[in-house]
Amino acid sequence: MAEIEITAMTLGPYGLGHRDGKTIMVPDAAPGDRLEVAIRSERRDYSVGAIERIIAAGPERRATPCPYLPRCGGCDWQQIEYPAQVRIKAELIARELSRALGVEIDPAGLVEPAPAEFGYRARIRLKVGRGGALGFHELGSNELVAIDRCLLAEDGLAMPSILARVLARDLSEIEAVASSGDRTVLVGYLKKPAGAEQLERARRALETDSRIAGIVLRAGEYRAVLGEVEIDAEIEPGITLRAGADLFSQVNRAQNLRLVAEVMAMAAPAPGAKLLDLFCGAGNFSIPAARRGARVTGVDSDPPAIAAAARNAERMDLGQAQFAAMKAHELAAFLKRARFKPDAVILDPPRTGAAALVEPIAKLGPARVVYVSCDAPTLARDLRALAAHGYKLSRVRAFDFFPNTHHAEIAANAVLT
Repeated sequence: MAEIEITAMTLGPYGLGHRDGKTIMVPDAAPGDRLEVAIRSERRDYSVGAIERIIAAGPERRATPCPYLPRCGGCDWQQIEYPAQVRIKAELIARELSRALGVEIDPAGLVEPAPAEFGYRARIRLKVGRGGALGFHELGSNELVAIDRCLLAEDGLAMPSILARVLARDLSEIEAVASSGDRTVLVGYLKKPAGAEQLERARRALETDSRIAGIVLRAGEYRAVLGEVEIDAEIEPGITLRAGADLFSQVNRAQNLRLVAEVMAMAAPAPGAKLLDLFCGAGNFSIPAARRGARVTGVDSDPPAIAAAARNAERMDLGQAQFAAMKAHELAAFLKRARFKPDAVILDPPRTGAAALVEPIAKLGPARVVYVSCDAPTLARDLRALAAHGYKLSRVRAFDFFPNTHHAEIAANAVLT
């Protein structure tokens, strides 16, 4: 056993304490906690512990509203009061970027709090266990914590229990996505493509529950559609994107409105300006930029997302927007061959970042690069690489898309100097 005080949080599920000069990382901790911890594993530079007893709670610790915590690994910061979550995220993001770029970033006001810390997720993805049990894995484990509701899900989002029961042995995960009229689209991720029997079971599940608008079954490139699976998501006031529920869309639709407005302010897509949108999805940034008159080229590795983006542009009569499906590993070569000079580049890569694209983007010479990221360390790495090509961070703004977790969405504007 070790007695420690939590002096800091990580951009992850751990609080940090120290004993005998060694760092101890502890999940379910809060700043200022005095804890008795059991050491679960030893590393060269740190240990991982588990709380045995809270000797004295830190000033920002709270009783978790969710009955499935601390076993459920879905919410790693719910034990911290929400205003403190926002402050800590801002401090960690500012420190990460300041260290990488050698500039001082003020954390005050850096992160825009969410309008609601619960009931904000328009889509929720659940693991499927034995007998169709639904839930999340424990932290650092494949052990399923079965749940019958999630406090983060929007009101009215139906738990996908009926599909989980009828296809339990065939599914690894199910996603429930909010549709119009308090209805839900279910996306089942199969271990292999569905046969006639599985399709019939899914069809009966759809007919049984009036709350379910449609079902998508996915297995690699395989995709089967039952019912109405397209959803509308507002990206600007009065402007909606329409796409299949199984395509990527931001989980927090209220915060996405703010993010889109910020990215448009950073990218400044003036009429006639050339804008390249990488990892564009169904057009979350491409469509707003084209609405402002920019000539937009959107690129993404997911052909259904590109098809949806093109349909959205056509529906809004945005002929100045064009889209191309391209695998991620082909993108760097495409940029090197590109013969156009965009005025701005927007990129919203996966958590791993876009290290291989920094040099090709810089060689195109855009006046600004707007980088949207859900991972501060990879964002810091790639902005540092851009800085080596003459780009300087002019503005950074973060949005708490994911209350009660350590995650945030960050938009950074790098301008060519």
